[in-house]
Amino acid sequence: MKTEFLSKEAALESRKWYLVDAKDQVVGRVATKIATILQGKDNPAYCSHNDCGGFVVVINAEQVQFTGQKMSDKKYYRHTGYVGGLKEQTAAEMIERDPQAVLYKAVKGMMPRNHLGRHQLAKLKIYPGSEHPHSAQQPTPVACAAN
Repeated sequence: MKTEFLSKEAALESRKWYLVDAKDQVVGRVATKIATILQGKDNPAYCSHNDCGGFVVVINAEQVQFTGQKMSDKKYYRHTGYVGGLKEQTAAEMIERDPQAVLYKAVKGMMPRNHLGRHQLAKLKIYPGSEHPHSAQQPTPVACAAN
């Protein structure tokens, strides 16, 4: 069976846009749904070496939930690049400082670690509130699993 290749312009025009409301949703469950859509694994024409996924717009990212005591116990680490520059933040501090980063890091950890994965991750748009500038693309709402 021969694989059909589309030009980049034709592929981008045929992509679907999806809208995910992260309000009161568990971070990991929303992230798995988003990663599946970005990779195109929900598409019947899925092919692991082609980018056949759609664009994902996430709203209400600041209202995501964690299970258990993860809001105070889970740590996010970053390094400044200087000696002794390892910094840590709890999930609550991270949501207060940058609400989109929590969901972005969760989805990024589920994506392939190669050029294709980085290209697919660029199709993720995350917004802290309920407003987004992508209404012209008419994104299709996606239902995520309930808590």
